[in-house]
Amino acid sequence: MEDNIIKLLAAVRQRAYREGDFTLASGQKSTYYIDLKEVTLDGEGILLIGRAIYPVAELWGVEAVGGMELGSVPISTAVCMVAAMEGKNLRNVIVRKEAKGHGTQKMVEGSLSPGMKVAVVEDVVSTGGSSLRAVHSLREAGLEVTGVVAVVDRMMGGVELFAKENITYKYILDIDRIRSAAQ
Repeated sequence: MEDNIIKLLAAVRQRAYREGDFTLASGQKSTYYIDLKEVTLDGEGILLIGRAIYPVAELWGVEAVGGMELGSVPISTAVCMVAAMEGKNLRNVIVRKEAKGHGTQKMVEGSLSPGMKVAVVEDVVSTGGSSLRAVHSLREAGLEVTGVVAVVDRMMGGVELFAKENITYKYILDIDRIRSAAQ
C-alpha cells in the first residue's frame, strides 16, 4: 500500500503541482495549484488513485462512491474498477452541479437505492465547500454519506469544515507532503 502512495505522490508532484499566481474555486488566491486532472486522466495515475482510495471505501463499508462532476468522476470510476478487480461491486455516483433541464431532471446519477451507504470522493480539497455540496445532494437523494475522502488536501479549512459538520474525512496526500517531495 505505501509503495502505491509513494508512486502517487511522485505522480502528483511531477505532473499536477504548479507554482505561480492562481485563483481557486473558492475564490481565494494561491501561489500554487494542483491540477490533479493531469493525474486522474492518465491510465497509470488513475489506477494509483483507485488503489489508494479503495481501501478507505472498503473500511467504511460503502456500497457506492462518487461526488461532484467533473473532478470526482474518474476517481469514483477507478475506485469501482479496483473494487471489481478485488471481486467486490461498488456503484458509481455522479452529483451534478445543477439538475438536468431535460429527461429525469436528476441531480444525482447512478443506480442507487434509498439508504445506500456512499463515500464522497474528491480530487483536491481546499475549503471543502464542493464536497459539502455533494454530501448535501446525496443526503437529499436519500443516501447515507459515510464520509469524504480526497486525493489531496490543501490544508485550507476542509478538515475543520468536515469536523464542524460531523463528517468523517480522510485524505491520501496533503500539501506539506507534496511540497517536501523531491522533484
